[in-house]
Amino acid sequence: MGICGYFTVSWKCLVVLSFRLLFLVPAGLPVHSQGESQTDSKVMDNITVRQGENVFLRCAQGDIVTHTAWLNRSSILYAGEDKWSVDPRVSLVTLNQEEFTIKIEDVDMTDEGPYICAVQTSSRPRTTSVHILVQVPPTIINLSKDIVVNEGSNVTLMCQASGKPEPSLTWKLLSPSVDLVSEDEYLDIPSISRQRAGTYECTAINDIATDVQTVEITVNYAPSVSEGRDVGVTLGQRGVLECEVDAVPKPDFEWYRDERRIFNGLDGMEIEDAGQLSKLTFLNISEADYGNYTCIAINKLGSSNASFVLYGPGAVQDGNSGSMGTHVHTYTCLLLVTLLPFLLKF
Repeated sequence: MGICGYFTVSWKCLVVLSFRLLFLVPAGLPVHSQGESQTDSKVMDNITVRQGENVFLRCAQGDIVTHTAWLNRSSILYAGEDKWSVDPRVSLVTLNQEEFTIKIEDVDMTDEGPYICAVQTSSRPRTTSVHILVQVPPTIINLSKDIVVNEGSNVTLMCQASGKPEPSLTWKLLSPSVDLVSEDEYLDIPSISRQRAGTYECTAINDIATDVQTVEITVNYAPSVSEGRDVGVTLGQRGVLECEVDAVPKPDFEWYRDERRIFNGLDGMEIEDAGQLSKLTFLNISEADYGNYTCIAINKLGSSNASFVLYGPGAVQDGNSGSMGTHVHTYTCLLLVTLLPFLLKF
């Protein structure tokens, strides 16, 4: 039977071999069958540590200890005061009759696993084993890029994260803010509408920490021009017609007087476009300026238009946007005011 016959798990074989290497166990020691092992073994509670922190491995000694060593799953770290490990993060903290303590700095996932303190006494060897568990904060490692889609398209967002314990993932629409929309790494949005455009937040969380990243969805849709508001302006004054539109991407505007297109700077008129708003400004209203005007908003998905009426003080609107009211004139109003006292007598 070989040396490993002393033990039932592989790391115990490493301990025995290391003892021989360190001369902790004489080569001529009689071989005993399994169950007659002369090594005392003790298992300590697991040590849980977060990635990047330091961990201390402590092992009780005793007055009769002759040799002692710390080992991990594949090599000797320290044999007494002699450092065998080439890892600069491993250092000796305490070695006396009471304890043998080493430190591992900046712990990483590669440090996870079993560690053994092997002690040779005057009577028999003993081992103390401990298992290091490394916890890792979540990190989002794969996230969908910002996207631009047309209204009605199917959209799928992906968010993947690493960490230990394994992080849970959630999706949420931030702007406009809505309730939780998904508890999975994939978020499916069928036939997306303009109301679902905005900033989507992926959150990865475990017992250690939280990682958050965002994705922006831009939804393109055809222009929709607000109903035109007619404007009354006195001769010689400044007048403005405003055309408001809802569209993505930003539209181009065109202004028309009846069937004739209006260009900026001609005939005493100026056109100013600013995002979703276009203004047609009359610098000095003349009689010829009164009439019907049309604003057209255009982007790559379509167009929309609205009609306006620019009218003088002799005409009053009928309450319906986009049409001139001619039901009441100034002289009619004056006639009613004049006859009102006489009518009240009857």
